[in-house]
Amino acid sequence: MTRMASRLSRSNKDALQVVHPHAAAIDVGSCFHVVAIPLDQDALPVRTFNTFTGDLCLLADWLGEKQVTIVAMESTGVYWIPVYELLEERGFDVILVNARDAKNVPGRKTDINDAQWLQRLVP
Repeated sequence: MTRMASRLSRSNKDALQVVHPHAAAIDVGSCFHVVAIPLDQDALPVRTFNTFTGDLCLLADWLGEKQVTIVAMESTGVYWIPVYELLEERGFDVILVNARDAKNVPGRKTDINDAQWLQRLVP
């Protein structure tokens, strides 16, 4: 998973400028969430976290360590609610994005691509 993320990251790095340098994005799923932060913030800028409370706390801790201030989340179901509430409680500015509005991911559609694309679009 990490190799694919870095390959996408390098090829699209110059194609689209990051709007908010302290933004993260989460592609929310029922079993796991894919989280992307700016490429220069971590050796592994895309990570996967399970949906259990302990894992969501680790997700929030990681975002805090990386000085993320705003998080965009894409979800097609109700799975966004626990992570949204936890991040908001921790002081992050959280935006819920309609999956239909963010569906035009360039290239092959994967959770990693979705998270990286959304991270670059955060206002």
